[in-house]
Amino acid sequence: MRSLLIALLLPVAAWAEGDRAGAFDYYVMALSWSPNWCDREGGDSPQCAPERDLGWILHGLWPQHEVGWPSDCRTGARNPSRAETGAMADIMGSGGLAWHQWKKHGRCSGLSSRDYFALSREAYGRVTRPEVFRRLGDTVKLPARVVEEAFLEANPALSADMLTVTCKNRQIQEVRICLTRDLSPRICGRDVRRDCTQSDALLHPIP
Repeated sequence: MRSLLIALLLPVAAWAEGDRAGAFDYYVMALSWSPNWCDREGGDSPQCAPERDLGWILHGLWPQHEVGWPSDCRTGARNPSRAETGAMADIMGSGGLAWHQWKKHGRCSGLSSRDYFALSREAYGRVTRPEVFRRLGDTVKLPARVVEEAFLEANPALSADMLTVTCKNRQIQEVRICLTRDLSPRICGRDVRRDCTQSDALLHPIP
């Protein structure tokens, strides 16, 4: 009886260690408005230094199922070096965020860390970040849909069901854009399409 119990528990324990790398349907690219993150929780992070001049940064490129998502996957791919994660700071704000994204999401891509970061950079480069938000002189209150409309205008290949805007603590948090595995825009799954409905969300200016 004891051996049978152990045999039954082993597969569950193995599965709990993480999902299977490479088994996913599409990507969600999350773009974070850096000034808002710095106001909420950035503290003295180097990302928030005025000379960085950061607006929409790449929070991450997340493998996604049609419903739900994998994370902390088992993979034989080696971890990135400090130099590799540090090289992503120009679009991700810090090497620390790049490392965290690799650990939680990148491993699930089935790619090497080098290829995952290269794909993340390519995805970021394919989307036009509206310049209007970089020209803010003061903190503004605006409907979250205004941010969505600005991204749709700047990116004609996108439609409203291919992206979502999220809020946190009454601030604009992220724009999340759904992409195929080869980075073409696609319709988001129902669990991703949950737009912020605030009519007075805060957007802080770049310092």
